[in-house]
Amino acid sequence: MNKITLSGYIEVPREDLEAVESELPNHIALTHQEAGCITFTVTQDPDNPYRFDVYEEFTDKVSFEKHQVRVKASHWGKVTQKVERFYTISESEE
Repeated sequence: MNKITLSGYIEVPREDLEAVESELPNHIALTHQEAGCITFTVTQDPDNPYRFDVYEEFTDKVSFEKHQVRVKASHWGKVTQKVERFYTISESEE
């Protein structure tokens, strides 16, 4: 089984910052409850409030893909539609 790791950051438009900050705790909590989630963190950059660093690990590709589908259909997916994403996704054997 290959573990999937996503790392990088998102840049939030000024007009969406309040909604993103408001929904983030719920997004984190729901992701932690997902089958296959090993770790998931999203932290606001202390020097740039519009940048959030993202790091996540899932046990396998299926779990990661299910997470992606859930996110797109969620309230988080709605409030982050205009967010720019800068991610690296890697696969490693466990």
